Amino acid sequence: MPVQPQDAASYPLPCQPLAGVGLHFSSLPSPYGIGDIGDAARSFIDGLVEMNIRVWQFLPTGPTAYGDSPYQPLSVFAGNENLIGLEPLVRAGLLADVELEPLLTLPRDSVDYGALIPRKRQLLDLAASRFEARADDTMKAAFTDFVERFDEAWLADYAVYRVLKSLFEERPWPEWPAMYVRRDSAAMARIRQREATAIRRYKLLQFFFAQQWRRLKAHASEQEVGLFGDMPIYIALDSADAWAHPEILCIDENGTPSHVAGVPPDYFSDDGQLWGNPLYDWAQQAANGYGWWIDRVAHAVQQFDLIRIDHFRGFEAYWSVPFGETTARNGCWEPGPGDDLFLALHSALGPVPIVAEDLGVITPAVDALRHRFHIPGMVVLQFAVDDPEFDPDTIDPHSVCYSGTHDNDTTVGWFQGAQKDTRTLEALLATRENALRVTGGSAQSIHLGMVSLAFNTPARLAIVPMQDLLGLGSAARFNTPGTTINNWRWRLPAELFNDEFRCAVAQRVSAAGRS
Repeated sequence: MPVQPQDAASYPLPCQPLAGVGLHFSSLPSPYGIGDIGDAARSFIDGLVEMNIRVWQFLPTGPTAYGDSPYQPLSVFAGNENLIGLEPLVRAGLLADVELEPLLTLPRDSVDYGALIPRKRQLLDLAASRFEARADDTMKAAFTDFVERFDEAWLADYAVYRVLKSLFEERPWPEWPAMYVRRDSAAMARIRQREATAIRRYKLLQFFFAQQWRRLKAHASEQEVGLFGDMPIYIALDSADAWAHPEILCIDENGTPSHVAGVPPDYFSDDGQLWGNPLYDWAQQAANGYGWWIDRVAHAVQQFDLIRIDHFRGFEAYWSVPFGETTARNGCWEPGPGDDLFLALHSALGPVPIVAEDLGVITPAVDALRHRFHIPGMVVLQFAVDDPEFDPDTIDPHSVCYSGTHDNDTTVGWFQGAQKDTRTLEALLATRENALRVTGGSAQSIHLGMVSLAFNTPARLAIVPMQDLLGLGSAARFNTPGTTINNWRWRLPAELFNDEFRCAVAQRVSAAGRS
């Protein structure tokens, strides 16, 4: 990494086998309550190099809201302010070390969002308020360039949206006064004038994020570590994107959707998953040449070396659930944009480094769409080994192989069976038998067996969650689909990410021929 494709069939994966790790920024070790894209991320990249890990996969990096889910961001273009590193702001003279001390009392093994967010927000607002007086001329010029580059595209709308959301007690935009819901021109002009200081503050926070991201990406490139980002197919109804561009969605003038997104009953839930995101008006998108999607993907290409598109199958057909349903059971499949979208992306941007999240109900038509555009898919071993006929040697080299993902239990928890496991005892015992058969290991070392299995498959890229490398149980699970509490909180204990551990991983990667 960065990827250097040799031909269409190999794009966008590396030609040589590489190993990667899955860990979100919020999980990084840091003394300030949450991981960040500043010093914590740069230090982690240095550790990955020691481990012979050349790809780092993480979750969406947009600003989160209720439930703290990275998959329901307030903007698909903006960065999550909670992930801004504070040490770079100290070095820039915008904060003092002593001012960070209120964060030092926060837990280090998990993220306490309720306690973190107000404290960090206070510090970030303080840094923004000092910008004019303390930032040097180079930094001020960079901010001016940032605003000129992105204001019309998304930054101005995002900043006004966040100000209005704050004024109306963080309620979703369809619950605001009608003049703001419908973006009345006179009302919008007044709010921009009256709240100019607050709007500028949100723009500064996005500048801080963008500046730190640029430095992180440069450092990763220097260390030859690829950044593997994640793009949810849908946007949140309560987002700057939906508020500023309601025409791209199937919602009425008041922001009420007719149907919402989800998936039918599956491995994770007997009722399916009711995500609640508004569905796209694909006819409108096509008539507009898919301009919004082109802008979105172009933005992601600037940030990431690889891009996983979550729920890729929705481009071929998507599960549409009538608004107001309490589960996803009563939905139906509707046709997606198919080839037209990807032809438009290719025409505007050239080859795009996309990986398809093609899990769940995958039809031959979905596979055909992916293959026509040389888009690699995913193989998740926790699912694959349930098939007693599974042969890891048959895995397509043009795919990304995982032991598990952020939505799975850890490998140890999956093997042992967690308290709320939906599998029957018979199914669990069969899974254990199959797992031990394909790994050739023992129950005590199942995590290492699954890691080695992933690393030794033909897939040119193998990704394993950090929890699996460490052999952690269900307590370290990052997310449980279909639930809204106690997710996205786990953090990597700094004492576990030590020299001995990094050396052991490096040896395992080398033994698999992926270094």
